[in-house]
Amino acid sequence: MLTFIGLGLYDERSITVEGRDALREADRAYAEFYTSKLLGATVDELESHHGVDIEVLGREGVEQRPEEMLDAAETEDVAFLTAGDTMISTTHVDLRLRAVERGIETRVVHGVTAQSAASGLSGLQNYRFGKAVTLPFPYAHGAEGVPQSVVDSIEANRERGLHTLVYLDIKADRDEYMTAQFAAGELASDWKDVLGVVVARAGSPDPVVAADRLSALADREFGDPLHMLLVPGDLHHVEADAVRTLGGAPDDVVAENEL
Repeated sequence: MLTFIGLGLYDERSITVEGRDALREADRAYAEFYTSKLLGATVDELESHHGVDIEVLGREGVEQRPEEMLDAAETEDVAFLTAGDTMISTTHVDLRLRAVERGIETRVVHGVTAQSAASGLSGLQNYRFGKAVTLPFPYAHGAEGVPQSVVDSIEANRERGLHTLVYLDIKADRDEYMTAQFAAGELASDWKDVLGVVVARAGSPDPVVAADRLSALADREFGDPLHMLLVPGDLHHVEADAVRTLGGAPDDVVAENEL
């Protein structure tokens, strides 16, 4: 069997009870941390807490040469770990399909996701989000500014009154994480006075939620990663109260978005 286990958002305790049990019962454990990391725990701490040995694979070992893991899963119970949830944002559907094609039984043990945490911490209702986008580092897409595809998606959501979750680029293999203030500055070039909501360190003991105009958020500091940025659409009155109370949004900025 190959079991995909989401570790949650922050440290060795963020995993669900079901995921913890599956990990501890596995004969062998692999993990990838090139797409994201648990900023509150090292691999050594994960191993010590759960009493397992974890082999960390690079991108090639997961996406191009997963034979070692699949071979093991033919005769053993193998756990494959990622931060967050293994099938949302960090998607490993292709690996699961390869396992199924080889006759290997698979299952998914879900973990808390950045998307659900962003909604829960900010007070923006989950069902009122449109298409999510990822804002890449300028060098990663070969040009300055915000890619047109990101602009188009945010504009399409705003026209429909929907919120946008902006995932911020991560180069976890070299500990490079886009900050919310940088992202707000990039987006402010198109939407200077538009309301934005920063969610920092979701899942940690000290998460931060801050709401203001994008141009104002670009001048603030939000501490250690990981960061996310939300661009709200129309605000239900409960959502409006939430971004004021939980995020400190100025009344005049909220009023421009409130239904």
